[in-house]
Amino acid sequence: MIIKQRKELSMAQEETGRRDFMGMALGAWAVVGGVGALYAAKRSWDPLPSVKAAGFTTIETKDKNENELVVEKWRGKPIFVLKKSADMEAHDRDVVINGDRFHISIGLCTHLGCIPAYQSDNKEFFCACHGGRFDASGTNKPGLPPPSPLEIPPFKIDGTKLVLGEAGPEYKKMLDAGLTV
Repeated sequence: MIIKQRKELSMAQEETGRRDFMGMALGAWAVVGGVGALYAAKRSWDPLPSVKAAGFTTIETKDKNENELVVEKWRGKPIFVLKKSADMEAHDRDVVINGDRFHISIGLCTHLGCIPAYQSDNKEFFCACHGGRFDASGTNKPGLPPPSPLEIPPFKIDGTKLVLGEAGPEYKKMLDAGLTV
């Protein structure tokens, strides 16, 4: 009888050990599955690499011609890059890179968002939608529809390159002076 009780006790302990092991194994698989699900959810919330890359645009300025508008693209918007000639009036909105003055702006009229055309003969931007005019520095002409100058995007100067999308000290200085819009 004692042997039978010991055998039953041993089997009960073995059954409890199996249950504990099965419970721990199930718990471990649940934790691994939960971590995997959280990782997958986090990855689905992250922006795609193509979207991250669209945040910055680098423009080389040393090969630009004077009084010739170059249109680049940044975050789906047209960016005007105009190397100003010596006869064009200097302005606080000008971006100076290696002694050359540039007009850099988002190429959308501040009136209704049309894209102004650059008229190199007049050295001004003309928006055909409602007759708005901007000078070569992007400043709006008084008495015409655009309520404010062309917007200057955040930029940083890196040697002869202009990096759009990052606010460098030159941009911050313009921003503090209220010249960016």
